[in-house]
Amino acid sequence: MMATVIHQPRVAWDGARAFVQAAGSPQSEGFAARVLSRLGSEMYGHFADTRQRLLTALVETGGDRFAADVEAGKWRVRLEDLLRERPELTDSVLELTGAGFEL
Repeated sequence: MMATVIHQPRVAWDGARAFVQAAGSPQSEGFAARVLSRLGSEMYGHFADTRQRLLTALVETGGDRFAADVEAGKWRVRLEDLLRERPELTDSVLELTGAGFEL
């Protein structure tokens, strides 16, 4: 039997990019519902906050990438902490950020 090795920092980084992309997309509500059901209300709240900050930045700057980059950094740390504290959620993060979300 072969064990699969999961590199949590990579999962967190890929997840951060996907969460920010989803937050700025028209499909954010569906993604948010999946975040709520798989990762709970705290992560759902963070996702809603990210979406609001991205929308505010879009209005204020016309689409400057700075806000998205800052949000991605926050999500990387948030997801890395989550996976360290609750490694059983790794599959949920992978599912949320993998092929299951398409823009």
